[in-house]
Amino acid sequence: MRLENKIAIITGAAKGMGSTITRTLGREGANMMLAARDIKPLEEVAEEVRAMGRRVEAFSADVTSSEQVAAMVQRTKETFGGRIDILVNVAGTTGPIETPVQNIDPDDFLNVLDINVRGTFLPIKYTLPTMIEQKYGKIVNIGGSSGLRGYKYRTAYSSSKWALRGLTRTIALEAGQHNVNVNIVMPGIVHTPRMDKLCEEKAKVRGWTFEKVYQEYVEEMCLGRVTEPEDVADAVLYCSSDESRNMTGQKISVDGGWDV
Repeated sequence: MRLENKIAIITGAAKGMGSTITRTLGREGANMMLAARDIKPLEEVAEEVRAMGRRVEAFSADVTSSEQVAAMVQRTKETFGGRIDILVNVAGTTGPIETPVQNIDPDDFLNVLDINVRGTFLPIKYTLPTMIEQKYGKIVNIGGSSGLRGYKYRTAYSSSKWALRGLTRTIALEAGQHNVNVNIVMPGIVHTPRMDKLCEEKAKVRGWTFEKVYQEYVEEMCLGRVTEPEDVADAVLYCSSDESRNMTGQKISVDGGWDV
C-alpha cells in the first residue's frame, strides 16, 4: 500500500469528493483525522474506513476558525504520536451561481474567499511546522478549473480558485527546503450532489431543463464526459504518495479537458 502507516488530515472529508478521497487514502493504508463542521456524516465515513483496518478520528471544525483548526492539528498530533505526513484541503463552498458581478452581495463574495482561501491557509499554517520538524510532508490543495480560465457569472468562486494557485506555489517555495511537497489538484465539474445543485440553479435562472445545462458542460470537455470523484481521488493519492516526491508547486487538472 502506497500510504501504509502515514498520518493524514483531510478537511471537508464528509461529503462528495471529500468522502471519496478519504476512502481512497484509507484503502492505501493511511490513518486519518477527518474534519468537517457536520459531525454525523463525518462519523459515517470514518466508520467505513475503520472497517478497512485504519485508525480514524472525526473532528468537528470550521476551517475559517484559527482556534478550531489549531485544536484539530493538536488533536491529530496527540492521537497519532506527533506525526502529520499528509494534509488534504478539500473543504470549500460554491458561492453565488449564475450571478453577474454587479449583482453579487459583497458579503457573499467575501464569504467564498473566507471559506475557500482562508480555509486552506489555516490548516497549512498549523500543520506545516510539524512537517518541517519531521522533514517530510505532502500538502494537497483542491482548486478547480475555474482557477485556470474565466468562469462567467461565478466571480467569487473563480477568484478563490485562482488565489489557491498562488497560495500553493508560494508555500511550495517556502516548504521545499524542508522536504515538503505542496501541489494543487484542479477538478472541473465533478459528478456529485454539488454538481446537481449547480445545474438546477443554472436551469432555473436560464429557463432551461436540468439535462440541457448538464449537456452544455459535457460538450465543453474534450473527452465528452464529466469527472467522477474517483478521478480526483486518484490524483490526490498520487500527490500524497512518494511517487510524486520530486514534484511541487504544480497543478494537476482533472477536468476532462475543460480548460484546454
